Amino acid sequence: MINLTKENFEKETKTGKVLVDFWAEWCGPCKMLGPILELLDPEMPDVKFAKVNVDEEQELATEFGIRSIPTMVLFKDGEKFDSIMGAVPKDMLKTKLEEAFK
Repeated sequence: MINLTKENFEKETKTGKVLVDFWAEWCGPCKMLGPILELLDPEMPDVKFAKVNVDEEQELATEFGIRSIPTMVLFKDGEKFDSIMGAVPKDMLKTKLEEAFK
């Protein structure tokens, strides 16, 4: 899992399939989602899993219109094409990602 900042965001999201989790340390649902993403990371080697701490990277959160957390933003070759809000159960999230990244 990669931690993204304003400095490395474009480089890390410009190629391939990328899920970016916008989260915060104090967010209960974010704490529930974190371990699910950690489990999916090795199960889905063609998807890069990354995180943005919205408290530390407020400019990125604003740029992507993050209004509630957790919000996962999906990128394909640098283009944002979908987002998923809230803590989603592992099996449901995996199915959504497989469908989204076809």
